[in-house]
Parts: sequence; structure tokens; C-alpha cells
Amino acid sequence: MTLIGSLVTKNQPIFQKIPLGWRASQVKYLGRYINGYAFKPEDWSHEGKPILRIQNLSNPNASLNRYQGVLPEAYIIRNGDILISWSASLGVFQWTGEDAWLNQHIFKVDIHKSLVRPDYFRWLASWFIYEMAHKAHGSTMQHLTWDAFGSFPVLLPSLEEQRKIANYLDRETAKIDTLISARERLLDLLTEKRRALITHAVTRGLNPDVCLQNSSFEFFKYIPEHWEVINLKFLTEVRTGVTKGRNFGNRETVLVPYFRVANVQDGYLDLSDIAQIEVLPEEISSFKLEKGDVLMNEGGDADKLGRGAVWDGSIDPCLHQNHVFAVRCHNIEPDWLTTVIGSHYAKAYFESRSKQSTNLASISTTNMKELPIVVPPPDERKAIIEYLKEATLKLDRLCSVARSTIELLHERRTALITAAVTGQIKVTA
Repeated sequence: MTLIGSLVTKNQPIFQKIPLGWRASQVKYLGRYINGYAFKPEDWSHEGKPILRIQNLSNPNASLNRYQGVLPEAYIIRNGDILISWSASLGVFQWTGEDAWLNQHIFKVDIHKSLVRPDYFRWLASWFIYEMAHKAHGSTMQHLTWDAFGSFPVLLPSLEEQRKIANYLDRETAKIDTLISARERLLDLLTEKRRALITHAVTRGLNPDVCLQNSSFEFFKYIPEHWEVINLKFLTEVRTGVTKGRNFGNRETVLVPYFRVANVQDGYLDLSDIAQIEVLPEEISSFKLEKGDVLMNEGGDADKLGRGAVWDGSIDPCLHQNHVFAVRCHNIEPDWLTTVIGSHYAKAYFESRSKQSTNLASISTTNMKELPIVVPPPDERKAIIEYLKEATLKLDRLCSVARSTIELLHERRTALITAAVTGQIKVTA
């Protein structure tokens, strides 16, 4: 299965002008869009054709349920079919597997080849799906209505020019994708080196000659003999957040900034996009964050589970969503806690205690409270924190450069696709 387009830059005008020889159309005229069947969990089986769900599009490694019943031919997808997910994870994909059943919220596109070539349609669709994303309602789970989807305007060049544009984008985006993959590999290596450095420091300390004891924990075998291991619940107060989408009836509410999973990164908070949530005025004090709270993700993609950072109080008031824990430290420093949760052993704990659902994961409040925290004496904690700040500084800078480069390459890719399918550049060969 291949992801054709992933568009990530800011919105821009759809058309500034229509190139000579091109014509205006709408998405609904480009093909027949067949929505998948509304499978229910009781339909799932271990036999029969696999059921392709949105989770399988965004994560090809997610398990496939099966259905051994009989449905109309329209619900079968075959190798090479073009698919558009219009709910949750929006995107354009090409199926490259065995025959499968199509689940709801995914369109199988039967392209009108007299109007548009399949190879060109994939690039055009990757563009218009991105452009329509700002029309989608829902934040974590986006959703496109058929009216917005079908009536969206597009431009169509001749079939021969479509062929040239598709070939051009195949070639040029492949170059960019190669660069992106290289930078992502570098970022993974830097992240792994950083985590290994932290893990050694928070489980062995800074003295290479220290006497060790058996930890009796499955996640780390030995620790210095004068250290303790204490469950998180005895060191902190783990606070759950406010739930989205509640019905308040006629009661007066207020909008307050709040943190989502996307804001809580590994070791830092991303404040570039702070959303607001509707709450009752009297709820603010219950969910309000305090300076020094450690924000930790309760759920989301598996790689986001448990990661966290210290809140500096720069937005007041600020709340947190129910998928983000606010951990208020009483007998441990917030900086020590964020250091520990950046280790291999903490990540292994979260993975072992989490509830997995396709490519998503979550951890309960109870399991979060049981997280074993390695606790050296206060002076050693301070020394390790200071050592790691210095030791990880260069790695953090390199990671930041790698992330910025990846973002710029994605923006370049997006701009290239946009320019080609809207006629802003002339593709001659």
C-alpha cells in the first residue's frame, strides 16, 4: 500500500488563473466514488477476505480483520485500486495487496478515464484532499462531508498533459522523498542515542564504580545499591483532563486554551497551535494547569504514549484534554520525572501496560500511577539532571535541525504538487 500524497503546508488560494487549454471541473465529476460497507465488530472473523479499514491505510502493519460472508462486488478492492479516506486520517492511497473488503469512510474511486488519467488523478487527489482538510470538522478525528468533497473545484489539462505532469511529479517527488527518508533515519538515530544516554544515567548514575543491587523490576536489572524505586503514585498526584464534545444544554460556558496530545512532545511542548475547549466556568479551577506540572500523554499513536514535558505556566489559565495527564509533583522534581520518562525503561513500561487498538494506544490512570520511578538521593538527582542537560544539548540541536529540514522538504513537496496540478508551472517533458 502506497501513500500518494501527504500535504502539510498552510492553505493558499485554489486558483489564481486557469491555464490556456485547461478546463474547470469538480471532484464529483472525476469518477464514481463508492463508499465502503458498514462492518460491525460482530462481522469480523479470522477467515475470508481481509477488511480494509482507515487504520490499515495509515498503518500498514496494523492487523487486518476478515469477513467470510457475501457482499456486492462493489465492496471489493483489488490491487491497484485508488482509495480516498474521508474521515479520521484524510489521504489518498493505492491498494497493493490481495483482494479485500472495503470498510465505510473510505471511497474506492472508479475513475472516468475519458476525463482524467489514473496516474494524474492520484496527484490531483492528494492536492484537493489537503485543500479540503480545512473544511473538515473535528480536530483529532477529521471528517469531510460529501457536499464539501464532491463540489470542490479542480482544473483539468488535456490527457497528454496529465501524463507529462504525472511523470514529472513521480520523478521529482521521488527525489524529495529520498531526502526525507534520509533525514528521518538520522533523526531516529539521534533520538535513539539520546534515549540510551538518558537510560544509562537514570539507572546507573554518573559513578562507573558504584556498587549495584538487583532492582527486582523487569525493566532494568540493576541500580546503585543506595537508590530506591518508588511508584509514581507515591511521589505525585496524577490528574486527568477535561473531556471534549460534552453537551452543556443551556448552561453558560467559556472557551479556554487547552493542551492536546499533539502539543506534548518528547521533552518539550509545542505551543505553535493551541486550541480552545468549551467548559463551565466553575470547572476551570479543577482542570487548570499549574507551573511545574508534568504533562504526559495518556493515548494516541503508540510512539506518543507517555512522552511528556514540564509546563512553564506561560498561558494562564490553560487546561488539558483527558488524553493528557497532568502530573503534579510533591516528593520529586518535575525535571527528574521528565528525565526518567525519556528513558528506554519508561517507554518499555508504557508499551507493556498500554491498551493497543490498531495503531493507537492508551494507558489507564491506574497503570500510569504504578510507573516505577528510580530515585537517587537529591544531590545525585541534581547532578544527573545537570549532566544530561549538557550531554544532550548537541543532540537536541541536531534533532531540531533534522526536524526543520524534514518540514521544509515536505513543504517543498507540497508546493511542487500544488504548482503542477493547478497549472502554475509548465511541464513540457
